[in-house]
Amino acid sequence: MNRRIIAAAGAVAALAAPPAAQAHVTVQPKQAPAGGFARLDVRVPSEEPTAPTRKIVVQMPAGFADASYEPVPGWRVTVAKRKLAEPVKTDDGETLTEELSTIAFTATGKGIGPGQFQDFGLSLGIPDKPAGTKLTFKAVQTYAGGKVVRWIGAPDSEHPAPQVTLVVAADPAGAAPALDEDDGDGDGNGLAIAALIVGALGLLAGGAALLRARAG
Repeated sequence: MNRRIIAAAGAVAALAAPPAAQAHVTVQPKQAPAGGFARLDVRVPSEEPTAPTRKIVVQMPAGFADASYEPVPGWRVTVAKRKLAEPVKTDDGETLTEELSTIAFTATGKGIGPGQFQDFGLSLGIPDKPAGTKLTFKAVQTYAGGKVVRWIGAPDSEHPAPQVTLVVAADPAGAAPALDEDDGDGDGNGLAIAALIVGALGLLAGGAALLRARAG
């Protein structure tokens, strides 16, 4: 068979084959400050060609005490918590006995149509764990008609669980630099010298005026 015919047949077969799934459920951004506060978006694409996404349930990693969510028209949010094995005392002196377990987003309207995606915003206090720690947010996506896709696998699997890597929190913005003792003394000495110079000039001017008055 002619090589050109074989190449053309291969190209046609590649076009006819269904594309591999690329749009995964993710959490954006991929990094968050350890021990700080951040907005995380659960990004949900709808991959089914005919059925919209009707529900997404996110299992929260350990260490999240609470969350605020951004309201999205056409969606209901349900937050569930779990009991801690041992109470935890915060830096503010508050004692926590439970933490976030799951956050569910359920469509009250049409849902996420084929080829579309939706971001669900969360405002969270990030757990204070070492930089480089990966937080895994397992998610279960349900389509109209009952199909369920579980995003709970390893990063290289067909259905990987969303992950966020912790980084060192940045220094608070606007913090004023501390002054060294030498800097303070330098400023004070400069002001004192300037005062002495001004005083000396005043005495000289007064003396000159007195001499002119006597000469006249």
